[in-house]
Amino acid sequence: MKILFLTQYCPPEVGAPQNRIFEFAKRLKKFGHEITILTAMPNYPKGEIFDKYKGKKLVIEEIDDIRIIRTSIYATKEKGFIKRLRNYLSFTFSSVITGVKHVGHQDVIITESPPLFLGWSGYVISKKIKAKFVFNISDLWPESAVKLGMLHNKLLIKASTWLEEFCYRKADVITGQTKGIVNNIIMRGFDSNKVHLITNGVDTEFFKKENRDEEFRKKIGIENKFAACYGGIHGLAQGLEVIINAAEILKNHDNIQFVFVGDGPEKEKLKNMVKEKELSNVTFIPVQPKKNMPKIIASMDASIIPLKKLDLFKGALPSKMFEALATELPIILSVEGEAANLINAAKAGIVVEPENSEEMAGAVLKLSEDKELRASFGTNGREYVTENYSRDKITRNLENILKDIL
Repeated sequence: MKILFLTQYCPPEVGAPQNRIFEFAKRLKKFGHEITILTAMPNYPKGEIFDKYKGKKLVIEEIDDIRIIRTSIYATKEKGFIKRLRNYLSFTFSSVITGVKHVGHQDVIITESPPLFLGWSGYVISKKIKAKFVFNISDLWPESAVKLGMLHNKLLIKASTWLEEFCYRKADVITGQTKGIVNNIIMRGFDSNKVHLITNGVDTEFFKKENRDEEFRKKIGIENKFAACYGGIHGLAQGLEVIINAAEILKNHDNIQFVFVGDGPEKEKLKNMVKEKELSNVTFIPVQPKKNMPKIIASMDASIIPLKKLDLFKGALPSKMFEALATELPIILSVEGEAANLINAAKAGIVVEPENSEEMAGAVLKLSEDKELRASFGTNGREYVTENYSRDKITRNLENILKDIL
C-alpha cells in the first residue's frame, strides 16, 4: 500500500503524537508499504520554527528512510486562543494548497486529530488524490478544549462540533486511541463498523531497564536518592501543580527527589511555585531528544503520571505510561478510568486520586521505602505491556484495517 500520514506534529519535534505517528510509519515501511508524511515545519513545543527550517515554505527530506513533506505554519509562543487557532489553520491550508502538489498517488491518507481542522484537510486531499480517508482521534475535540476551559465561544464550539461530525461521516475508517474515545463516537450514532480501537504502544526493545545510567544520575544530583519522575509536556491538562505540592509535603525527606523532564506552557509557572515554596527536592531538565529518553526514564525509580480530575480524562491512556511500564518503573498514576484500570490489571503501580497531593506524596513515600514492591510492580508492568501493547502488534492491527478498506 501507499500510505500518507497527515499530521501537524513530527520529528525532529519530541512528544507523544510525534513518536506515535513516526513509529507507525517506520513499522508500516518495515512491513513493505510505501510511506509518506505530510507535516508542518517543526516548531513544537516552544512555538518557534527550528533553525534548519526557518524562512522556508516547503521542505522535502527523509528521516529514517521515511519521506517527509513539510509545508509552512504560523508558529507562536502565545497561549491565547486566537493565536493558537491561527497556528492550526495555517498548516490546515498550507497542507492542502502546497502539500498536495507533492504527495503523489496514495492509497490511504491517515489524518491525525487534534488539531481537528486537519480533518478537513485530510478529506479534501483524499478527494484530490482519490485515496481512502482514515481519521485518527487521539483526543476528542472540541469536547476536551471546552472542558479544559480553553474554548468558550458558542459559535466556535458549534462550528467545531459540525466539523468533527462531518469528518466522522466522511471517513472510510475512524481509529480511536482509547476505548473511551471509541465508545464516545459510537454512542453518538456513527457507524460502529468503521470505528476501531488503535491504542498507544511502546517499543519494548527501545525502552528497557538495562538503559539505566548511574553516571547520568550522578550528573543531575539524584545518586543515592529515590527519583520520582514526570516526563512529558508541561501543559494544562496534566495539572502538574499536584506534583509540586506533593514535593512540598515530602520536603524533609532528603532521600526523595522529584524530577521534571520536558517543556510546555506551564513550565515557568511550575518553576515559580518551586521558588516560592523554597523547595530543593525538585529538579527540572529541559526537553530531550527522543534518543535520550530510554536512558533518562530507566535512570529514575518511579514514574508519576497525572491528569486533571475531569470526566474527559477517564478515557485517557497517556503514552508515557507505556514507556515506564516497558522500563520496569513502578507507576504512581493520578488518573481515573481507563488508565487506572490498566495499571490495576497489570499490578504495576499505585493509583491515587487526581489532584490529590496528599495521596500522591503517600504513594511516593511508600515506594521509596519498599524496594521489593518496586521490583514486583516493575516486573509485572513489563510483562503486561509486552503482551498487550507492543507497537508491532498494534501496527499489524492497523495494517489489517487498511487492507480491509482497500
